[in-house]
Amino acid sequence: MDKNKTEKMIEEIRKAYPERKKDARKYDYGLVIVIGGSKIYTGSPVLSAMAALRSGADLSHIIAPSRVADTAASFSPDLITFPLKGDHLLPEHLPDLLALTRGGEDVSRGRMAVVLGGGIGREEETKKTVREYVKEVSVPVVVDADAVYAFEKEESLVHDRFLGEKKVLLTPHMYEFYVLTGRNVKNFSKEERGFAVKSAAKEIGATILLKGEVDHISDGENSEENEVGVPELTVGGTGDVLAGIAGSLLARGHSPLQAGKVAVAVNTLAGKLAAEEKGESLLATDVIEKICQVINKGNQNSL
Repeated sequence: MDKNKTEKMIEEIRKAYPERKKDARKYDYGLVIVIGGSKIYTGSPVLSAMAALRSGADLSHIIAPSRVADTAASFSPDLITFPLKGDHLLPEHLPDLLALTRGGEDVSRGRMAVVLGGGIGREEETKKTVREYVKEVSVPVVVDADAVYAFEKEESLVHDRFLGEKKVLLTPHMYEFYVLTGRNVKNFSKEERGFAVKSAAKEIGATILLKGEVDHISDGENSEENEVGVPELTVGGTGDVLAGIAGSLLARGHSPLQAGKVAVAVNTLAGKLAAEEKGESLLATDVIEKICQVINKGNQNSL
């Protein structure tokens, strides 16, 4: 891994994590609500929520179908879960989703963000619920994984400046970017992909983090990229980890562009440390456990 690029990422992380105030109170460093999961995909919300906590969020809540919520509750006592009836997200859940989000916003004094989409499924009723939810909330939202499909190019909402230019960070991989924008960038050069992401972000009115060998992040005006790849991060669940880190940074008050940039740095360096130890046996949970080494200043010289 290039030493200069690594040092640059470490410096960005240091800026994002200044020393905590001595008179800090609960929620000063954020509440992250994770909405996701379905009957089959129970792990995604857990990975995002645990990554958010390891990234410094004071609390992380999971709102999910009952099987997912129960699985999460049994996984760790650090997680607070809110079960919903049924196997996947439905329009009838919208009042509860909004009430829990607004309640979280009140108790956290506005220091909160939502991570939406991991394992949520692509049923039409689920996509409709996702669109209505994002339309109604005022807090920053990471739109990840299956939730991206709710805003495919054919949906008129995408062309409505992303529901009023909310603080939204979209985190598609290459195919999800195609679903979102109609642009197939698979054979594009690095420069062409960067331009495509910037153009799409400006058109849509949201920040986009295109995941890949080179990560591209843009809010339509400013752009960032990360060329430090970790091949082992192809393993399932590492995207959920990235989304959780980004949610934690949004909850701290960072802009979607900055949250995306720093989240990529943390995820990459944590992945590097985990890969050095686990190699081909790396799991997404291994990456989560290395986040502490990355963000805590005393350990950064080992990277």
